[in-house]
Amino acid sequence: MPEYYRPLPPLNALRAFEAAGRKLNFRAAADELFVTQGAVAQQVRTLEEHMGFPLFQRLPKGVALTSQGTIYFAEVTRAFDILKKATAQILKEPNTVTISVTPTFATKLLLPQLSSLTNAVPEADLRTVATESIADFDRDQVDIAVRLTRPPFPASFETQLLFTQKLVPVASPHLISHITLPISLNHLRDMTLLHDSHNHWPRFFNTTDKLSGTVFNQTALTIDAALAGQGVAIACQVFVQADLSAGRLVQVSDSILTVEPDYYLVRKRTSNSRPTVDAVWNWCIKNLAIN
Repeated sequence: MPEYYRPLPPLNALRAFEAAGRKLNFRAAADELFVTQGAVAQQVRTLEEHMGFPLFQRLPKGVALTSQGTIYFAEVTRAFDILKKATAQILKEPNTVTISVTPTFATKLLLPQLSSLTNAVPEADLRTVATESIADFDRDQVDIAVRLTRPPFPASFETQLLFTQKLVPVASPHLISHITLPISLNHLRDMTLLHDSHNHWPRFFNTTDKLSGTVFNQTALTIDAALAGQGVAIACQVFVQADLSAGRLVQVSDSILTVEPDYYLVRKRTSNSRPTVDAVWNWCIKNLAIN
């Protein structure tokens, strides 16, 4: 490998840098990207570490590009514009509707109802992207997204609350067949706990102690592990309701933890919205929103 070769920076870091460079404010960039201010700051730090020099000057109110940051910002913007135009040329399909959702939302809610959606909007050529990465509606050619977020929202976006996060501990009935339910929190804490990247168990137990158990990078994987009898998972009740109703999982404790942010349906406001996108948007509100 040539000595001058250097891997490209992570795409999420470049997206965060470009948004922060336009807004000159991490909070404003976070609002646009539907992530936290801390996530934008971390992505920018990751990029600065990769580059080996600072890209921003941190000011009391907002940020300012350094001289090197200004040069890099211009080139990154130009590169994104090239990618946007190339993607638009390839995806010039008026009936294509791209929905970006989190992996757990995709597997537990959207996919089980996908045939219903295609029957309701047969003219739509659906494209589903399951990711928790920062989404840029224009550059990623995304029409509708489902994201964990909270108000206030930028005026350029239309949003619809789908449901709040009410977390419940669940396990396979085979795992707890010898236990009388509901179990106490002390008993639950001694069981094998299944963790995901959101790490809600410490808050559920109201503790700062490190809790043992297997760690997965996605909630869907913890639910699958619970279904397989590998331990107890904590998950949004909406995601496990079908399994609870079918008896594949049982709620092992009466305790429920409500956390933020909430799940929202999101799209960019436009004066020339496509009827196919509107139809999919309305179907999502009718079939995926939980009162």
